[in-house]
This record gives sequence, C-alpha cells and structure tokens, in this order.
Amino acid sequence: MTVVHLRGGGVSVLVDADGPGLPCVLHWGDDLGPDLAVEVVVLALRPAVQRAAADQPVPLSLVPERGVGHRGRPGLVGSRGGLAFSPVFALQACDLTKGGARFRASDAAAELAVETELELDATGLLRVRHTLRNDGSESYALHELACVLPVPDRGAELFDLTGRWLRERHPQRHPFTFGTHLREGRHGRTGHDATLLLCAGTPGFGNRTGEVWGVHLGWSGDHLSYAERGPAQQSVLGAAELLAPGEVVLGPGQTYTCPWMFAAYSRAGLDGISRSFHRFLRARPTHPTAVRPVVLNTWEAVYFNHDLPTLKALADVAAEIGVERFVLDDGWFTARRDDTRGLGDWHVDDEVWPHGLTPLAEHVTGLGMQLGLWFEPEMVNPDSHLVRHHPDWVSGVPGRPQPAWRHQQVLDLTNDEAYEHLLDRLDTLLTDVPVSFVKWDHNRDLMEAADADGRPSVHAQTLAVYRLLDVLRSRHPGVEIESCASGGARVDLGILARTDRVWASDTNDALERQTIQRWTGLLLPPELIGSHVGPPRSHTTGRVHDLSFRVATALFGSFGFEWDLTRTAPDERRQLAEAVATYKRLRGLLHSGDVVHGDVPDPSARLHGVVARDGATAVFAYVQLTSSPLERPSPVVLPGLDPERRYDVRVLDVAGGPRLLQRTEPPWLTAGSIQLSGQALATVGLALPVLRPEQALLLELRPA
Repeated sequence: MTVVHLRGGGVSVLVDADGPGLPCVLHWGDDLGPDLAVEVVVLALRPAVQRAAADQPVPLSLVPERGVGHRGRPGLVGSRGGLAFSPVFALQACDLTKGGARFRASDAAAELAVETELELDATGLLRVRHTLRNDGSESYALHELACVLPVPDRGAELFDLTGRWLRERHPQRHPFTFGTHLREGRHGRTGHDATLLLCAGTPGFGNRTGEVWGVHLGWSGDHLSYAERGPAQQSVLGAAELLAPGEVVLGPGQTYTCPWMFAAYSRAGLDGISRSFHRFLRARPTHPTAVRPVVLNTWEAVYFNHDLPTLKALADVAAEIGVERFVLDDGWFTARRDDTRGLGDWHVDDEVWPHGLTPLAEHVTGLGMQLGLWFEPEMVNPDSHLVRHHPDWVSGVPGRPQPAWRHQQVLDLTNDEAYEHLLDRLDTLLTDVPVSFVKWDHNRDLMEAADADGRPSVHAQTLAVYRLLDVLRSRHPGVEIESCASGGARVDLGILARTDRVWASDTNDALERQTIQRWTGLLLPPELIGSHVGPPRSHTTGRVHDLSFRVATALFGSFGFEWDLTRTAPDERRQLAEAVATYKRLRGLLHSGDVVHGDVPDPSARLHGVVARDGATAVFAYVQLTSSPLERPSPVVLPGLDPERRYDVRVLDVAGGPRLLQRTEPPWLTAGSIQLSGQALATVGLALPVLRPEQALLLELRPA
C-alpha cells in the first residue's frame, strides 16, 4: 500500500497513492505523529457502500473526476471538440520530494496527462498545483483546472472577505450548508472584493479558538474559489484560475500549469492560519530583509501640482521628522496635469521639470532619503502620444475598446511591440533616475480584455505583467516595488512573489484602516502592508481623527505619511518625529514577531498586537472603534505571551496619547506600570481606561 504522509508545522497531510486512479487526500489537518500506522488509518477511513448508489465508494481525488462517479464540481473541465470531456486518470508514478510529493497520471483514451505537486513546508503551509499536458494530435480546450482539498464535516462554518474601493477586505460568515458557495473574481486583477482566504471552521471559531482550514489562490488575474458540500460527498475547499471561453487551448504537446493554491490549517483559530502564511512569507528568499523605511508619499500633499520648490520644502520637513523614503506620485510625466491624459507617455514632463528629475533626486538623496517614483505601466489614456501613434496597442475586442474607466484603457502587454516599448521606457527611467522604490499602480478592472485577434487575454496579460516585473527586478535588483491597484485590488501571493509590499487601500481614514489592515493581515505580515498617517481630515471620508489614533493605526504596518507636512505646526512636527522614532525602535519587533488578536467580547472594541518569536517583548493596541454598550470595559486578556515570563507593562504614548472618558485611571496606570506573568495577563487580564470612540491605547511589554 502506497500512502504518503507529509508532516510540518504541526500539520499532517495523508495521501492514498495506492492507485489505480488518482491519489486522494485522506487527511489534511492536525499532526498525526511520526509513528502513524497508515494502513490502519486507510482502513479506518474506507466508507461503506450505500444502497441506490455507486457500487464502489467514490473517491475524492486530487482532481475530482465525473468518470469515477464524483457528483460535485469536477477538477478538470474541458474537451477536444466535445470529446475527451470526462477523463479518468490512471496513476503512473509517485515521487517523494523534499517536504512533498509529485504524482503523475494519464488517460490514454482521452490523450491527457496530469502532474500534481504537493509541498508542505516547516510552517505547516501546504501548496498544491497541477500541470495538464495534451498528448493528443488535436487541440484541447481547457475551461478549468482546480485544486481541491477535503475538510471534515465539523468545519461547518464558512468565512471569507469582500469589499469595495476604500472599504477592502471586510469579513462575512455563514453556515457551510449543502450546495456550492462560489466566489468569482472577474476583474482582470485580484479585486477589491476578493475572497483573499476562503475558510471553513468549527462553529463559532474565533481569532484564537476553534479549528480552521483556509485556502488562497496565488494568482493576480481572474479566479474563483469555492466551498462545496453534498449528501454523497465530502466537504471541500477549492480554487482555480477563472478562464474565459477559448482563453487556454492546448495544442499537441502543450501544457498548462495552474496557479499554486496555498492551504493552511489551524487548531487555534484564525491567528494560526495567519501564523503559517506569515512565517512562510518571511522565509522566502525574496522577502525584504532591509528594515522597512518610513515613507512619505506626495499624493495627498500636492496631487498633480508638481512644483520643485514646493516638493523640496516638503522633503525638508520629511527629513526633519525622520522620513527615510520620499515617493513622487502621479503627475511627473508628459502632459499629466490631471487624470484624463498622458498615461502611457513615460517621459519626464519638460514644462514642469525643465531639468528633469535630477534636481529633486539630488535634494532628496542629499537629505539622506531614498527617492521613489509612481508608475501605472499597464494603463493608458486615450489622450496620449502612445495611443495616438499606436491605437492597436490598446486591449479590447477589435473595433470596440473596453468600457472607459477613470479615462483609461488597458495597454495590451500580449502585444510584443507594446511590451518591449514599455520595458524599454521603464528600464531607461530606472537607469537614469536614482530610484530606490516604485509605486506600481493599476487603477481599473479589465472588463473585456482581448488581444489583437480578439481572443480573451486576461491569462496572457497577467503572465506578461509577471514577466515584466521579473525582468525589471533582475535588471534593477536594488529597486523595491509596491503593488498598488487603486488601493488594495491586487493583493495575492502571485504578485507578492514579485513585489515588496502592497498598498492596502486608497483610504487613509484610520477608522476604515483598522478593519482593512486587520483582514489584509490575515494573509500578509505587517511589513508587507503599506500603512500611512494621513491629514487630520480624511481625503476619502471627511472624518476627523486625533493624531494619536492615526499614528497608532499606521504603526502596525510599513509606516509612513500621506500628508502635506509643510502645513503642520512645530508642536505637531515634534509629535510626528517622536512617532517616527517609536516606529524605528519597534519595527524590528513589529516586522518579525507573531501577530495576535484577542477575542474581545465587546463588539465595539478590538485588541491586536505583535509578540516576539521568543516571547520576550510585545506591543498591543486596544482600539475603541465605536461607543461601547458597557460603562467600563471588562479586563482585557493579552494573548500569545510566554506564560512563564514576567512582563513589565506600560502605556506607550504616541502623538499625545488617546483621549479618555473617565474621572480616574486604573491604579496600575496611575503608578506608571505593572508587572505580571504571561499566564496572568492571558487569563486574568488587565483593567484598561475608558476610551472615547475612535481612540487607541498602546501597551508595551518588556521583561520584568
């Protein structure tokens, strides 16, 4: 009997590869131990045969097949002119790899072959993907190739995310009922409403409690994810690239490899899911190793009004408070005085910048800061030199461009001439200007992307963007890239394999950001999430927030500013400089420790923090989002601490600290600090002051 048992990070994956058909995942979940009697487990899990059903138990293989009796969504959908629509694969080989396995199977009659890769790393994160090969003499039209994993029926509650522009990544829950819960993203990018992670868990699972199984598709184009349960089949989670009709047609001998599906299991709630993803990402050889610099982005400071003296004055104030990276946003290139023209003409505007960007670059670098530059390479304005000279480079069905979006069309990067032109312009600019950082924007959906022949092209466009990023990174290895897509519309592990952080949202409203950043952090660690302090009145919502709340919100990310700092008063600048110094002191912890979230019973409040991997230090934020139904909050327990350690707990004042709604403080706060064990802090907890709505109290824990 051939049974593969993968173990790592407290997770086991048990795969029945005994044949004759495709391998089946028998268990994905808690570690089963090193001395597992796999044959006995296989026997224990073998189901009975029901009346009025197939005469043999129907397996749930790695590529679920209709041809063996599977009645749910098939793993492979396609045909060869209506034939070979329902292959039944025979297993040919099973090869163990470091931390994983590779299975090869084929169907001689359908003239198809499939190879499946499973990898389980030391963090407990599982990766799955398939490669399909056409062994026939005629083309095979592929519609879908999905990765599918079983979850036990006790995972009876579903969780995923949705959202919109300026309100990305908000959670939703519902029972895992019979049927299919299908989420499709047809944006040509990941989307503001993207699932991010589709999770099944034991009913009522929380931040730190319950079993949870979650999947994420590492792909930046159209995609789908689903949870399915039926009376005659196991519950499953699946994901796939969403292909348009005719988008992938395999000629003889050609292959298609689906995106990696990443899968995490946790016995300790959603924080366990995040821990696996965070540790996996931090272990990548491409993960940023330099400290995450303090950023000033110029967008909400000057918008399109570029003027060298104004920008130099802004850079002076930025350097004064400790900013380390100065990013020149939209408006520096030819004719770009608003968002209706110029996009695609990647030449420095001679009228605004008669001496090029060199004077600004020299001033910024002379102040000890890095220079960053904004691009939106994949888009064009119809009112541009590029489109006037090359209208055939615009993506869309011939004779019918895509519907306009923010006065933009899409540059067809599947066109070799367009691709090479763009690569040359970006390469030249990154060579001529001392740029250390690129803000790579993507401000519209691809609603009807098509190549020059009129064929759907989201798949090819996405691969072309990946190739473009890979080439530029190889030529300019010192340049970091941020994935910005009208805020957070391209957040996935496909784009993160080629970029160094994401811009989580176009809103810097601290109240909105509390939710956006919390759920972006379900997948990404803080150092990969751009988080900036905006002006007192939010550009996007009109809300007014105290500086302390804005700073406390931005602190738990890749910190920076989106604000005209020349308009700040001297006392405000002093507070900003102190906030920057606090971030610089804490970023080693914030960007390496375990992110934790408390299960606070008060729905008006939120508790989150970062605990050092060795448990020695921690920083927590208790956030009052709205007014509380309670006159005073219950004692707050601090999760994730070392129960054996003794901690000195102090309030961390940033930018003036929060405003309170009380006559007296808790006695420990009046005394300045308190010393308690991690066990006491995690069980008995700590009384906190009563906060006004939209305020945050920061706590720093050090060894006592």
